[in-house]
Amino acid sequence: MGRGGASRTGPTRRFRFAPGLLTLALTLPLFAAAAGCAGPGEETGATGVPAPASASRTARPPLTGAQLCTSAVGYWAREMLAGATPYGDYQSMGLSDRQYDILREVVDAARATKRAQGPRAAHELIGRQVNRECARHYRDGGPAEGPWR
Repeated sequence: MGRGGASRTGPTRRFRFAPGLLTLALTLPLFAAAAGCAGPGEETGATGVPAPASASRTARPPLTGAQLCTSAVGYWAREMLAGATPYGDYQSMGLSDRQYDILREVVDAARATKRAQGPRAAHELIGRQVNRECARHYRDGGPAEGPWR
């Protein structure tokens, strides 16, 4: 025993985690990411910054003008065949003047086909005619290419 004291034979001291250390342990990965350091298993780009998850996957090529035309005109043709009334004019639908002409031709033909052969035949006609007309319309390129200049 020593001087003036009782022996320490009681329970051992418990370790307490300092709140500052806990905060540091939780925020360190955030600081590392902000500084451009890659964490374990992360890919880095040319700048050393971790590449976004979508960048490491194979990206789809952008749609061509004909594909965009087919998508937009086909959408509105099916909507109009179902009885929807589009708001505004062709520009508010996201269509060009020529795309709107294609839309009107396709919807007129689809309505006649729907009356004569039913809705399934009308939808098939929309798909075929929109693909054909948009491909023909964009065969020489878009506004920055071919005869559009």
